Amino acid sequence: MSPRPLGRRIAAASSGLIVALSLAACTTHPSPEVAVRSFLLAWQDGNHAEAARYTTGDPEEVERALTDVHDQLDLASIRFDLGRISTEGGSASAEFGATADLGIGDPVWNYTGRMSLTNGPTGWVIDWSPSVIHPDLSEGERLAVSYEIKDRGQILDRSGEPLVSADSVTAFGVLPADMEDKEAGVTELAELLDEDPDPLLNRVRSAPPEQFQPLVLMRDADDALLNEARSITGVDTQEVEVNLSPTVAPSVLGEVAGTSEHRVSSRVAGAYQAGDTVGLSGLQNIFQQELAGTATTQVVSLGENGDQTDVLESWEGVLSGGVETTLDLATQHAAENALEALPGDGYLVAVDTTNGEVLAAANASGSTADDAAFTGSYAPGGTFTMVSALAALESGAATADSAMPCGYQSEVGDQVFTNPSNGFLAENPTLVRNMTYMCTVGFVDIAPEVGADTLTEVSARLGLGADWQLPLPASPGTVDIADGDAELASAMIGDHGVQVSPLSMALAAGAVADGSWHGPTLVREEGPSPANANELDEAHLEVVREGLRDAVTLRIPEVNVGEEQVYGQAARAEQDGTALHWFVGYQGDVAFAVLAEIDPQMSQYQQYAVTSATSFLNGLATGAVPGTEVVPGAEGLPGEESAPPEGLGVEGEAGADLAGQ
Repeated sequence: MSPRPLGRRIAAASSGLIVALSLAACTTHPSPEVAVRSFLLAWQDGNHAEAARYTTGDPEEVERALTDVHDQLDLASIRFDLGRISTEGGSASAEFGATADLGIGDPVWNYTGRMSLTNGPTGWVIDWSPSVIHPDLSEGERLAVSYEIKDRGQILDRSGEPLVSADSVTAFGVLPADMEDKEAGVTELAELLDEDPDPLLNRVRSAPPEQFQPLVLMRDADDALLNEARSITGVDTQEVEVNLSPTVAPSVLGEVAGTSEHRVSSRVAGAYQAGDTVGLSGLQNIFQQELAGTATTQVVSLGENGDQTDVLESWEGVLSGGVETTLDLATQHAAENALEALPGDGYLVAVDTTNGEVLAAANASGSTADDAAFTGSYAPGGTFTMVSALAALESGAATADSAMPCGYQSEVGDQVFTNPSNGFLAENPTLVRNMTYMCTVGFVDIAPEVGADTLTEVSARLGLGADWQLPLPASPGTVDIADGDAELASAMIGDHGVQVSPLSMALAAGAVADGSWHGPTLVREEGPSPANANELDEAHLEVVREGLRDAVTLRIPEVNVGEEQVYGQAARAEQDGTALHWFVGYQGDVAFAVLAEIDPQMSQYQQYAVTSATSFLNGLATGAVPGTEVVPGAEGLPGEESAPPEGLGVEGEAGADLAGQ
């Protein structure tokens, strides 16, 4: 697009022309050099009436012509350097260098000017004609700045599918040649559309008068507004298509300003002119330059009828381009569809287990401002036991075959820990069975043997609390365990000192699936940061995978959909008076995390994250699109509010498996 400043001023002189100040006060011009210096200094300072005194032209006409140049080019400043002067008898010719700053973000126009002088009764004076302004200007011609604005680029999914819709909008603009009073007409239009008139005027003043200048874009403009706008002399409207609205992932793609409801001319500071589109958030903001491109800018001369007579200078713009993301449109649709039935806020992030590429990032609100899928900070509750289990194996606090008792409760320090179901596991359960039936007491009891250092180090190897980033704001979470046995015990079950985002948990699940943690990638050309993968112990991972698989098979079988096996963990946590429902797991090469923020009064009999996870996996299996009916989840979780069916678990233990007995 074509950036323009919001306010303009003529810059103070700072060149060698300053030395002419004392001479300029003289009533005669004793040499061509003094006359040229005095004229250029006055022009440079914006003192156009003074500049006219050094010419043969009518003072009012010269003053008006120099003032018009400022408006025609919408100048931020103009500076001059004196060049060669040659004299022959009573005539002379002079050259000067002009540096015309067309505004913040616009080009600087450098050209060589020329003028002739005559020695008369008052001394040397400049022979006035339009060619003094620029050598290629003839009588009746004026300057203008022309812009060829690029169409806004597209944001694409991993297969090149567009993710932003081309919206039909109304461009309110003006034809400068038809305006009786540009300032009055543009101000009236600005007031009608609730816009700041100054940036609109900046564009109109410097535009070719016979070219329609789009100033404000608006969706769904009604007939009454259109008619009122067109009643202003010189105002017209055109229907145009602009890539504005995200079709999916609004918090990732972001919001585009440019329509009247955004008041872009007064809300967006910086190098943009009226009628431009500007990314306010998300990828639209981060990749504004790539998506908007820049206009091809030309300084042109126009004849008396407004037709272009010559191109005096041209700067080729940068074509707007596409931004290729790692998002997968089908996976994103499945994620958004899965959150539609949630009674509150919710998030779902899916990543590729083999490389950390983000496949989907959805929020239940549909808001461009709701980026908690990436930036949120939540207690993971029992889903963190997949991390704790790896730490237990790493430290030797547990092995694949060793007993890991699971009682009703455990008192550590001054804190009493109980299982979510208030049940227990009998007959020397293993680490896998503790994971299967969400025995948080079992993890609490081995916390001292695991230790805070090992738990923190293993968390970092899974990307939690590690140093990684995306082009957009994102939280890797924190694992900050305070001194104390109770604090360490709480951290083992995802409470004290542990905060995660849905993205960070999806990446951790992907690491368990793949055997290596991969830094996340959202935009292909950016790549992951960091680029290196963290290798994990395969033998330990096999134990954790078994626990995650058994949790799905024996405790939450409703998520076991599709042709490939599903691995995962479901849990609930409390934070700031809100019930957090989690499901974290993977199927094939897709790892994902679902978080639902639920009113505690609604959370007793349904685990909403499990319901959404089931819908998501069904969507992946069937290619669901928005509007598909959400698959209902089971009423409650075995091992939490309801007992597991008879026959689950190791033979001889079914009657004691966290059934609340």
